[in-house]
Formats: sequence, structure tokens, C-alpha cells
Amino acid sequence: MTSELMSEHDYRILAATKGKVQCLPGKKEPVENCGFCIHCREFGIGTRFVKSPSLVYCTKCRITEKVDLTRVTAVKCADRQGEGFHSITSIIS
Repeated sequence: MTSELMSEHDYRILAATKGKVQCLPGKKEPVENCGFCIHCREFGIGTRFVKSPSLVYCTKCRITEKVDLTRVTAVKCADRQGEGFHSITSIIS
């Protein structure tokens, strides 16, 4: 995790196809996993992005909006170090 805050322009936009995103080269993850990933910031649905449910545990964000993961077309991802899926459960447990 970097010590600097990322700007919105630093995020990767991952296309969601058939319920999966290309998280890392050679590794696809189900969109459902993104909702539990520390790197996930937003989900693209239609023409807008909605905050990820994983941010409910962020003391700064406290996002609680429910996301219909069956309609997700993209994921806004903050993983710039190539870590891949990293569950929030390791932080909150």
C-alpha cells in the first residue's frame, strides 16, 4: 500500500465481461470478489460509477450503497502494484 493518496486518474478501469475482470495478467476474478477487495473503488453500471461496498469499512468513506453486481460493466481498481485480489477480511478480522 502506498503512503500517498491516489487521484482518480491513477485508477485502472477493468472491463467486466461475463461477470469477470482481468485482475492480473493471466488471472481473471469474478466481479463479486471485487466487492470484497481492498483495491476496488467503484463499479461501472450503465453510464455511471457507484462506490464499492468494500468502502463501507473505510473510515473516510463509509459507503453503504448496494450494488447490483449482475449489471457491472467495469471496475475502477486502485491496484497499481500488481497485488491482485486482496480481501478486506484480512483487515477487518
